[in-house]
Amino acid sequence: MEIGGIISALIVGIVIGALGRLIVPGKQKIAIWLTILIGVVAALIGTAIVGPLRDTSGIDWIELIVQVALAAFGVIAASRLMESRKS
Repeated sequence: MEIGGIISALIVGIVIGALGRLIVPGKQKIAIWLTILIGVVAALIGTAIVGPLRDTSGIDWIELIVQVALAAFGVIAASRLMESRKS
């Protein structure tokens, strides 16, 4: 993988992770690096799920929605895991 691909993955991860975090109500007590990691993983999984079904040359809104939903679930899971570790 080239450096451009890594930078692109980080940028997409930041955006997807931030959107996923915005969807989840309340304050999440997780680190920003964890949000980025969740975003990158959600983007990869969302692309793997929806990728074969893709038939558009523009923005694939369904893929984006799936990625953000996966990021939101990841943020919820990470937030609950962090809360349970502190208890």
